[in-house]
Amino acid sequence: MNSEQQEPDERRSKKFGSVEIRAARPSDAEGIAAIANLPGFRAGTLRLPFQSTEETQRWLDKHDANAVRLVAVLDGQIVGNAGMQRLAGRRIHSGNIGMGVHDDFTSCGIGSALLGALIDTADNWLAIKRLELTVYVDNARAIGLYEKFGFGTEGRLRAFGFRNGEYVDALTMARLRL
Repeated sequence: MNSEQQEPDERRSKKFGSVEIRAARPSDAEGIAAIANLPGFRAGTLRLPFQSTEETQRWLDKHDANAVRLVAVLDGQIVGNAGMQRLAGRRIHSGNIGMGVHDDFTSCGIGSALLGALIDTADNWLAIKRLELTVYVDNARAIGLYEKFGFGTEGRLRAFGFRNGEYVDALTMARLRL
C-alpha cells in the first residue's frame, strides 16, 4: 500500500522511538478518558474528576478544522494526548496548546514527542507564528519541557484555577517563531 492508499491517520502518524504520535480518533475516547482521570494528569489540567468516556466521545466527535488533536500510543495503550487550537481573526497567527501524559509514563520522552509534533504542525503546515499555553506554577517538569522547546514565561496568573481545595497560580508561556 503506498502513501496515497493509506488511511489518513496512518499517513499522518509518526514514530518517536517506540511511541507512536498520531491523530486522535473517535475510537480513542475510552483511552483518553482513562488517562484524563488519573490524579497526576488531572492535576495539571482544568478538568474535573470523573470525566466520562461519553463526554470525551462528544469532544472527539466534534469536527473543528482549526484544531489538531493528537495521542501518544505505546504498545497499543494511549499514554498521552495533546491538542492545538488555532485562534481566529486578528489572532489567526496564534495557536493555544494543551497536553498531558499518563501518570506512569512521565519523564519518558512522551511529552517531548507530543510537543515536537505540535510545533512541527504549527511551523511547517499552519504557518502559526505564536504558540501559547498556561501551566500551573508547581508543574516544574512541564515548565522545563516547554522551556526546552523555546517557550518563555510572559506572566503569572494569580488564583488561575481551583484544584484540590485551593487556588493555584499559573504561568502564561509563549513561543514565537521568528
